[in-house]
Amino acid sequence: MNDSKTGVRNVNKALPLQAKIEIAIFAALALLLDLLPSIKIATAVSISFSMVPIFIMCFRWGVKGGALSGLLWGLLQLATGTAYILTALQTFIEYIVAFAFIGFGGVFSQSIKTNLANNNRSKAFVLIVLSLVIGSFARYFWHFIAGIIFWGSYAPKGMSALWYSFSMNGISMVGSLIACLVILSLLIPSASRMIVTKSHS
Repeated sequence: MNDSKTGVRNVNKALPLQAKIEIAIFAALALLLDLLPSIKIATAVSISFSMVPIFIMCFRWGVKGGALSGLLWGLLQLATGTAYILTALQTFIEYIVAFAFIGFGGVFSQSIKTNLANNNRSKAFVLIVLSLVIGSFARYFWHFIAGIIFWGSYAPKGMSALWYSFSMNGISMVGSLIACLVILSLLIPSASRMIVTKSHS
């Protein structure tokens, strides 16, 4: 209960300068990772670990830090011309709302940092997995909605827009979630200081 209350208070708390600098750097890193070749199962299915920097911001700075980092990543995609744009509303949903919603992966930020600082890695790992699931689902829910509304005409003949969007975004979400989990599982045990801020060290 204490961690959840602290998390709620931190949403309304101004981020320190260090957090803002890290958010900008890690959003740019996410963009760079997104430019690397990804696993393409189909035209509409892309599996990548580019969300890793955003999740690190979620763990370090909570929902607000993760949301701002995700939002900035989406804006950078628009600025660099790497976004897939159909309409203004589709762009808003998929590159502003969806990317910002990755920030919900920071709901267990305080608990993750506390457990890592106390060397309780098993509990921290469980919370990290839950955070990845929450953040990934929060993002891809909006891609799913946009898929039904804007990308349904690309569905194969005989397949509904709903099932097309669900299957394409579902595969992308699960694949990217697993890729992020693998990378974070390798990074965090040997470099937990990436997650633990000074207040928890």
